[in-house]
Amino acid sequence: MTTIRTDDERLRRWRLVLGGGEADGTGRALTGSDVAMDGALGALYGASGGSSSGRDRAAGLGGSAPSVARWLGDIRTYFPSSVVQVMQRDAIDRLGLANLLLEPEMLTAVEADVHLVGTLLSLNKAMPETTKETARAVVRKVVEQLEKRLATRTRATLTGALDRSARISRPRHRDIDWDRTLRANLKNYLPDHRTVVPERLIGYGRASQAVKKEVVLCIDQSGSMAASVVYASVFGAVLASMRAIATRLVVFDTAVVDLTDQLDDPVDVLFGTQLGGGTDINRALAYCQSRITRPADTVVVLISDLYEGGIRDEMLKRVAAMKASGVQFVTLLALSDEGAPAYDREHAAALAALGAPAFACTPDLFPEVMAAALEKRPLPIPEA
Repeated sequence: MTTIRTDDERLRRWRLVLGGGEADGTGRALTGSDVAMDGALGALYGASGGSSSGRDRAAGLGGSAPSVARWLGDIRTYFPSSVVQVMQRDAIDRLGLANLLLEPEMLTAVEADVHLVGTLLSLNKAMPETTKETARAVVRKVVEQLEKRLATRTRATLTGALDRSARISRPRHRDIDWDRTLRANLKNYLPDHRTVVPERLIGYGRASQAVKKEVVLCIDQSGSMAASVVYASVFGAVLASMRAIATRLVVFDTAVVDLTDQLDDPVDVLFGTQLGGGTDINRALAYCQSRITRPADTVVVLISDLYEGGIRDEMLKRVAAMKASGVQFVTLLALSDEGAPAYDREHAAALAALGAPAFACTPDLFPEVMAAALEKRPLPIPEA
């Protein structure tokens, strides 16, 4: 009986994948909620003509807000949240539903995620005032979820890196970190005297002398970087909340916009971006370079697919100059869970030759990358 049920479930799943019709080869009829599930799939992925019962699926959602809202309700009923997000994204791409997101009732029906936020930001300039308040609520929901997921670990990781970078090797007696000093000198334990000889003292950096680092996030806001813009804005707000780090956030296309004064609210940062347009990395780096006051204590993070529309040679010279002055320079092709996008391999190779390798970074890896940069350690570059 178990084998029969397993085979029947396998046929059911193949029937839902193939969409029915004479050519599907399953001979499986759908009943109950499977019919509605098949209709939801057919509306998005089906071919032209027919219905979901025994003929080819009919693709399309009718193009009206009520029909799309019903479809959104159906997929949330029949599929898990992760699948719903994929189907929503496919509906926007395949069926051109982006404009319907300009209607408030539609925004309340969708499953909010990073990709939806990117779509909303790309529609920001066309969004009517009646929709903007709802759109901000949707964006804020996603931002709060990301902060909850990322903020605590980021602060803990970077606080540890800052503490280590602030330690001094010749501390005063009251500034000695005895726990770390003993651990570092265990090899000097004298059994006869039952004591450790501390050849090397490790001290806390005194609060008044604590090293304050500066971080500049320079973010490409071209359309392909939408998810990276969302994550970078959240991380920017988290970094800005740490007293030991002075954070600057700059977004660019062919123009450069400094959004540092909005870092207390990442939603304001996101609505200050304008996804799409050209790219002038050289101009953006020139602006960032002009704001650096303490190169040896500064980390510049360029987040871009490196398709440069400005002056390539000047961009590379600028990176070389910053590194020569003591700046830690990090190049991220993406800051998202999707891996590296299409990117300019020639520019990536040129940056690697300067000692600034370009790589894609997940949000979970970002705190480790920043900790390494703050401590001037080799970056934890993931394998390609």
